[in-house]
Amino acid sequence: MSLDFTAIDFETANSSTASACAVGMVRVRGGRVVARAGWLIQPPPGHDAFAPVNIGIHGIRAEDVVGAKGWSAQLDDLCAFAGADVLVAHNAGFDMNVIRRACEATGDACPPYRYLCSLQLARRSYELDSYRLPRVAAAAGFADFAHHDARADAEACAHIVVDAARRHGARDVPTLVAVAGVRISALAAAAAARVA
Repeated sequence: MSLDFTAIDFETANSSTASACAVGMVRVRGGRVVARAGWLIQPPPGHDAFAPVNIGIHGIRAEDVVGAKGWSAQLDDLCAFAGADVLVAHNAGFDMNVIRRACEATGDACPPYRYLCSLQLARRSYELDSYRLPRVAAAAGFADFAHHDARADAEACAHIVVDAARRHGARDVPTLVAVAGVRISALAAAAAARVA
């Protein structure tokens, strides 16, 4: 086995986790980034208002997603990029809840992805005063990225996992979670349940 996974990050239009307005994904094979993808998303109806606070964070406005695919139309693209990989996200509970809640809002089947939280991994891998994504990414040697750009955040997350694996001497995700003492969880339609 080798260090293979897909890092993912969502931006939301408002406080509803169903309001996905952008996604970024980075595929890692053998501990190296081999592919990047990202696109804007029209949030599901009823979750499509763009709140000023969210716009202030990521800069995405309602007019930016005009013409972008909605959640249902892009879910296959997301799943095609990620394949059967373990998904990795910084504060993964948020990003996995975006998938689950957006699927609930649109009536789509929630894909049963397994996932790892790089925030939890970072707490087991670094001694830092803050575990926010920019601080941990810098500790992993990935600094000066466009924070709150979904693709850049996904790439920062990928670098954290690769660096943590190096620090722990792990060559694959199962070994990394065992050595670091973190869990792989599973995304389910009703709730995110711990499985490992």
